[in-house]
Amino acid sequence: MSKSLSLESLADSIGAQLKLGGAHPGENIEQLKREIVMGIAPLGAANPGEISHLSAPSYRKFLGDTKATAVILVESDLSICPSVGLVVSNPYLAYAAASQLFEDRPKPGQKIHPSAIIGNNTTIHDSAMIGAHVVIEDGVEIGKGATISPNCSIGWGVKIGDRAQISSNVVLYPGSVLGSDCEINSGSVIGSPGFGFAPDENGKFHPIAQLGAVIIGNKVRLGAGVTIDRGALGNTVIEDGVKVDDQVHIGHNCHVGEDTIICGCAGMAGGTILGKNCVIAGGVGIGGKGPITFCDSVTVTAMSAIRKSIDLPGTYSSGTAQSEHGKWLRNALSFNRLGELTKKSLFRLKSKG
Repeated sequence: MSKSLSLESLADSIGAQLKLGGAHPGENIEQLKREIVMGIAPLGAANPGEISHLSAPSYRKFLGDTKATAVILVESDLSICPSVGLVVSNPYLAYAAASQLFEDRPKPGQKIHPSAIIGNNTTIHDSAMIGAHVVIEDGVEIGKGATISPNCSIGWGVKIGDRAQISSNVVLYPGSVLGSDCEINSGSVIGSPGFGFAPDENGKFHPIAQLGAVIIGNKVRLGAGVTIDRGALGNTVIEDGVKVDDQVHIGHNCHVGEDTIICGCAGMAGGTILGKNCVIAGGVGIGGKGPITFCDSVTVTAMSAIRKSIDLPGTYSSGTAQSEHGKWLRNALSFNRLGELTKKSLFRLKSKG
């Protein structure tokens, strides 16, 4: 069922000022406050009854022709807006708040589905929702307003905070702790054993028991297919506000700092420590000799391989830029000769000196 809001209530909710766009036909703003909107759409595709947003200069070309009833934008873009402006200082942040107003997640018809299996000594808040075929083992605690969707497996002693949203087919291994207001999307596995083996003199590998757990803070979002290994001795820790995209792997005993973002298909070896407010772009691999640590506010660009610690805030990259294949092959051959070429250059410089 779609949601509907008046422009006035929408503006109040996102902290926006309602103003007539400079290209608007000129109706009374007091009357327009009562206009009803029922969704959000891109500038170029929005229809009457929907709002849109202008959050990047590259999309400004679509503003003049938009059919949206209202547009979230900054004051300086109001002059070319043909509709009502929802004027804010940060349109993208306001758009994020507006999107929450229109989200309509269906609630299960029953508090606890009859097919769910509930272990002994569990504590499940009366307002929590447990879907079909969920298995909850002994000693689990589930907080107020939490939702556990169908086919999830919740291991013994797991603690799930208030208002947590766990999508279908998620596995929480024993001892995992999930804070309040978290979201875990389908297919994610939290607390699986870390990849630890000790070789003997014959090259045979023997498993190291992974005795720690995974501790996840508040307001953490995990995408689909995320895997986070439990600690070997201590715990793997994900601090408050961390956002993780799909298909990310976090190894045992990693520690991810507050409000860090990890994009799709990134992976980090066990023991990696990331500071606060870091951005790890898609496909980044982190691993090397000894534990790797990042200070706060480090950004790593897509597909980079990080093999040593980073102690200064900033943006870091590795690898070579794309080029036509034949050219890339020639450059790759040259790259393998850099050591030889450097020695020759130094020898010439010394000879001239």
